[in-house]
Formats: sequence, C-alpha cells, structure tokens
Amino acid sequence: MILGDTILETRGLTKQFKGFTAVNGVNLRVCRGSIHALIGPNGAGKTTCFNLLTRFLVPSAGRIVFNGIDITHERPAQIARRGIIRSFQISAVFPHLTALQNVRVGLQRSLGTAYHFWKSERTLAELNDRAMDLLTQVGLTDFADVPTVELAYGRKRALEIATTLAMEPELMLLDEPTQGMGHEDVDRVTALIKKVSNGRTILMVEHNMNVIAGISDTITVLQRGEVLAEGSYADVSKNPLVAEAYMGSADAALTGAHA
Repeated sequence: MILGDTILETRGLTKQFKGFTAVNGVNLRVCRGSIHALIGPNGAGKTTCFNLLTRFLVPSAGRIVFNGIDITHERPAQIARRGIIRSFQISAVFPHLTALQNVRVGLQRSLGTAYHFWKSERTLAELNDRAMDLLTQVGLTDFADVPTVELAYGRKRALEIATTLAMEPELMLLDEPTQGMGHEDVDRVTALIKKVSNGRTILMVEHNMNVIAGISDTITVLQRGEVLAEGSYADVSKNPLVAEAYMGSADAALTGAHA
C-alpha cells in the first residue's frame, strides 16, 4: 500500500496531572490513508493521547498539527469541524432511536439543523437515502427500523461507526472498537474498519493484537507515556522492549497478547 503525506503530527506532546506525567514528549506522525494503531500496556497513556488530540484535555506542552495547521489551542468543536471525529470506547448512540434515526442525527449537520430537534421529521426526509447508504456500508440495512437498544453489542458498535461516518471524518479516531466483543463480532467489526478505511485515515487504540496484526499499517507503542517503539506489526512484534513491556520478559512473544 502506498501511503500519503502526513495528516496528523504531534511534537513533544505532554500532559501532566499534579506532578504525574501521563504523556511525555510524544512525537506521533500519522500518514494520510493509513490505519495507525496506538497500543501499549494499561496506563501507557493511549486514551490520554486521544483526549489531547480532540482537546478534551489541554496539553501541558507540545503541539498538534493537522493538515499542516496548528490546532493545539482549538476547541473540541473546531477540531471536529476540521474533520477529526472520535468514536468512543463505550458505544455512544441514542438507545431509543432506531438505527436509521441515529445516523440521521449525525447527518443533520449538513443541513445546518444539528440542534433543531423540535423541527418536523419531514424536514429530515432528504437524509434518509444517505443514512441508508451508511447503514448498508456497515451491514445494518436490515436493522434500519430497529430501536438501538435491541441491537446486539457488535451491531451497536457498527452503528456507532456509521454515525461517525455521517460526520464526514477525514481522520477517524477509534477508541478500542472491539472491546468486550466475542470472536464473531470482533471479526465483523475488524472487517468493517478495514472496509471504511478506504479513502480515509484511521487512528485507533486497540487491545486485541489479532486485530492490530490484521489491519494496521503502522503501530506506535506507548509505555509510561512515552513512545517505546514504532513500525509495522512484524517489526514491533519482534522488538524485545515491546515484549518486555507487555509480558514482563524480553523473551516473551507479543503475538496474541492483550494490552
């Protein structure tokens, strides 16, 4: 696969909490059109990095550059409008709306009616075709009229990806998209991520090494808030420092390990 230029870069990204350094001088470079995985043991700083990138946390030091523009001090809404859209670790959908209605909420931004929930539903009818197209992309065509609360967990995560796609992301941040899933759902969602990555860039935090091995172009390993290693899965999985960080032994194999 030929990857593009740099879409996202952090330079010396640092976050301190009352003397504790959760992220320490992280230099991250994400190539346009790639699937880039951020992994590491518990407490390595992965989710803190995500929170910094989306400005849910304010960096203590360092810079964040997106498409060549310094976005370090922009508000979360500004960053989202630039096309950095985050899918959260816990499924973030409206449980009592149908799958179709959930996707339409994400699409309302294009109408300029994102907060006009009191408007007639007829004004949203023009979004139905696009919403159905997105549901088809994630394999939920047959569940369009099903209340989300009735969907199986794996399908709720697929719906969340559809609502994320509705926001027209240039860079998708996926926070542990397969957490809590059985093997069948993991395989389905992994295939879905690979499918929707076409023409997009994905940065993901993921614990399942089989998922990482199957779809990632580049892997950045964090340990204690710092970059420990970076490269392809083949390179990272052979790195004794990475094996030691995960398994406590330089001789341990990373394959099949869970962060």
